[in-house]
Parts: sequence; structure tokens; C-alpha cells
Amino acid sequence: MISITAIIKSKPENLIEVQNIITHLVTETRKEAACIRYDLHTTENVFIIWEEWKDQIGLDLHNSQPYLVDFISKSESLLAAPVQVYKTAQIL
Repeated sequence: MISITAIIKSKPENLIEVQNIITHLVTETRKEAACIRYDLHTTENVFIIWEEWKDQIGLDLHNSQPYLVDFISKSESLLAAPVQVYKTAQIL
């Protein structure tokens, strides 16, 4: 299993728009066969996606999906910082 944490910081004035495009991304991603978990959390203007994938092949397929590519292109000017993505390993 592969775990990913993505941290997305919206510009405050774009909060609703960013939330809407992230919500669409989450809805579509959860339909993918290799997706075990794709949970969305928030605090203030920061969105955190906690992801779990069955395997690298499934994650690679996700990374090429049109809705992810669309999210990246649409959100770039709406964010306060680049998206931070961490591939992690569970230790406990």
C-alpha cells in the first residue's frame, strides 16, 4: 500500500472556488479501482488530502487522470503556495 498526504493552501479570497474543484477531484478519485482512501480535511484556508493506494500502478494511473490534470491547471493561480505532496510510510 502507498500513502500520500497532499497539502493545498488556498489564497483566502479563492477559498470557495478551490474547495469546489478539490471536491470534484475527491469525488472522481474515489471511483478509481486502486484508491483505498482519499479523504479531504480542512483548517482555515488549508486543505489536506490523505490518500492510500493499492499499488504504484494505480497511483501512476491516478496521476494521469484528466480530473487531476484539470485540478492542477485550474488551481495554480488560486493557491497561496505550490501543492506539497508527501509519499509516506507508516511506522506505527
